[in-house]
Amino acid sequence: MQINRLFEMVYLLLNKESVTAGEMAKHFEVSPRTIYRDVELLSSAGIPIYMTKGKGGGISLLPDFVLNKTVLTENEKADILSALHAMDSVSLEKTDTAVKKLSSLFGNDDSDWVEVDFSGWSNAESEALTFSTLKNAILQKVVVKFLYHGGESNIEREVEPLKLCFKGQGWYLYGYCRVRNDYRFFKLRRIKKLTVLTEQFKRQKPEKIFNGGEVFQDDFVTITLKCSEEMAYRVYDEFPNCELLPDGSFKATLTMPRGQWVYHYLATFGEHCEILEPIDIRLQIKEKLQKTLSQYL
Repeated sequence: MQINRLFEMVYLLLNKESVTAGEMAKHFEVSPRTIYRDVELLSSAGIPIYMTKGKGGGISLLPDFVLNKTVLTENEKADILSALHAMDSVSLEKTDTAVKKLSSLFGNDDSDWVEVDFSGWSNAESEALTFSTLKNAILQKVVVKFLYHGGESNIEREVEPLKLCFKGQGWYLYGYCRVRNDYRFFKLRRIKKLTVLTEQFKRQKPEKIFNGGEVFQDDFVTITLKCSEEMAYRVYDEFPNCELLPDGSFKATLTMPRGQWVYHYLATFGEHCEILEPIDIRLQIKEKLQKTLSQYL
């Protein structure tokens, strides 16, 4: 369409000082006469575009021109560019194409004031591949199959992928699980042997998943801990609700889904953590520690 060609012409000229009519015509697969007409249309619309003849001539824009006639404010432009920089962290192709285009159109060279990387410290490439595969499956509305390591079992799942979500400290796939016949969240790092099937589905994705309510269907428990001062760095990182006690230790609370992984997580604190409540979790941890100790007797 002509409007798309006109828009891309301006973008090309923003990134180059001058482009000949022949080069422009070859790029768009049209005749030079069509390019001349496009230049006239852009000029009549108020775009400061001009043509020069002779050697070194061509089509150019005034040097200081940017597309500043837009409904977006400067803060909104900065937010868009920063968001694109952040999302690039989970992209396999680090081309920054969208960022470069919008930076040119917005006349903004200060879009890198913040750097966000959603990938983990390890296995970043593997996680990015999973993210990219699922993104394509969502866009193409095709079913995926994978082995999911959740709780106490590893089950092969067949899922209609609907959305990729970032919650807390990790990426999740939200979709309709055909094994459970219900909507489920799947943490990307627990997805293994991911396969994209050829079957397409028609199920529509929800407009908003996180609406302020609890979206995970797990049985949650609130745990109260006492952590030694040596764990201060983890307490401040991981527990939003904590209290500094007179002896330098911390009293902290956290809410998490029940399951074996809860005990594995709490065990990472070693001797620097005591579970105060609830009593059933405290007793189960004590039992597991005694079993562990028995292996070293």
